[in-house]
Amino acid sequence: MTSRTLGHRAPLLWLVLPFAAGLVFGRLGWISGQAATLATALGSTGLSICFVNRAPWLWAATLVVGLFGAGSAAYSLHRNRLVEWDRLPAREVRLSVAIDRVFSGPDARKVNGLATVVLAEPHLWDLVGQRIYFSLALRAGEPEPIRSENLAAIGVLVTLPRSPPPDTFDGYLADAGVNFRLTRGRILSRAAPAQAYYRHCADAAAWCHEVLGEGLTLKRPELAGLLRAMMLGSMHDLSGEQRTLFMQSGTMHLFAISGLNIGVIATALQVMLALIRLPPAGRFVVATVLLWMFVDLTGASPSAVRAFGMATFMQAALLLRRPGNLLAALVISALAVELAAPLQIFSASFIMSYGIVLALLLHGAPLGEAWQAAWSPWRAVPKVTWHGWQHRVAWLWAATASALAVGLATTGVSLLTGVQFFQLLTPGALATNLILIPAAMIVTLGGFASLLCGLAGWTAGASLCNHGSALLLLVIEHLVRASVQVPGAFLSAHYRSTWVGPLALGLVLAALFTGYATEWKSRTGGWWPPVVIVALTLLAGMRFD
Repeated sequence: MTSRTLGHRAPLLWLVLPFAAGLVFGRLGWISGQAATLATALGSTGLSICFVNRAPWLWAATLVVGLFGAGSAAYSLHRNRLVEWDRLPAREVRLSVAIDRVFSGPDARKVNGLATVVLAEPHLWDLVGQRIYFSLALRAGEPEPIRSENLAAIGVLVTLPRSPPPDTFDGYLADAGVNFRLTRGRILSRAAPAQAYYRHCADAAAWCHEVLGEGLTLKRPELAGLLRAMMLGSMHDLSGEQRTLFMQSGTMHLFAISGLNIGVIATALQVMLALIRLPPAGRFVVATVLLWMFVDLTGASPSAVRAFGMATFMQAALLLRRPGNLLAALVISALAVELAAPLQIFSASFIMSYGIVLALLLHGAPLGEAWQAAWSPWRAVPKVTWHGWQHRVAWLWAATASALAVGLATTGVSLLTGVQFFQLLTPGALATNLILIPAAMIVTLGGFASLLCGLAGWTAGASLCNHGSALLLLVIEHLVRASVQVPGAFLSAHYRSTWVGPLALGLVLAALFTGYATEWKSRTGGWWPPVVIVALTLLAGMRFD
């Protein structure tokens, strides 16, 4: 990976950043009033059109103001919260809801998830169209609801706080545009079945769950659970001990369907389709469809959808014979998220994934290049005269320099967000992740091969692939278990004030963009500003529990 392949410019940042800033100001309550912000957005955008060929600076300024106003308006529109709801007491209600997402848990007698209210009692008419979080009891043998299914339910409706702490589950719900919880609920009737497509996704997910346990479920159920969690994002397959273990080691991200899983599977699909001589356009269409089906059967979590967008944009660039630009693909996917689901930018998964990838692209990759440019073995000797062992040593140095640079750059963002969202400082995560991420990629390939074998009806092949993945997962689990025994590998911590984490992360991102734009010249601090900001934040703004 070089700076040439990353590209030196990402013009869409001028669309992403002002819109995101408007969302942030809207969330903080510094700008309010839907009518005023919409009028500002429309007026400024209209002026920018007038200035597009006359005054470039005025065009840019009015466009930024217009996007900022659009972001502020988008927050209030998607938060969609009435002031009167703050005074509503908890009450028993009957609602009809359309299921949006189901969170499967270890308790088969209960199901949780997100839904949209489609019908409510007359005095609660303003709930129609609202997204709610539900917790419903299931009768013995009653199946879980499926996405798009309509249910009539009864339960206790509780209003969420207007601005809950960001490191709580209520904060996660608020950032998903949810204003209410339906607790202690039960299903009265199933008003309308799920759409055929979502029934197919549920059946496909159950089939994948079965294939990935082939040969393991009876002998080593804990390893089967790890494989299913890594491949399907089914966190309920992890035991409580496993969850704690991977959380403390800073490696819980291995079980989120995100860039790592989607990138490996997208590459595997492209290679497989190329081997059967499918033309490039056909490969793109088939791979995109298959990749989306995989994302959807795993529940279409926001992190998986974002990773799918990035992979699709990159493959489209290759199809159109455009230079592969990871930064541009990242920015385009962020813009798509902002337009489709603006409140996602406040979620832990969005902040962590985009923050870490930005650190990788803007800081880690150029730093690795700089280290290799500063020193490389036998640089004065023509490569054509090198022996085989010299090529291997040079490759090992290049891989090590790149891995260490990327690890150092991304660890800063990981440390800040770990304290902010999980109240954990995991300084040992750098060394652990350098080993475990390549191992997790191999496990993902093994799981993908298992699913292919299952699709072909070759049960023995699926079992063989599962055993190979399980062996590596056993090594991963032992390494993680050993890593958390190291003194200081993880510490319980929190910020002294709630604003410290977001401010520090904002300053780090500003330093990353500034350093990348100035090619990390010494006059702007060189490679040090992001490191210094992280160090000062952890030293002065953090308190250990």
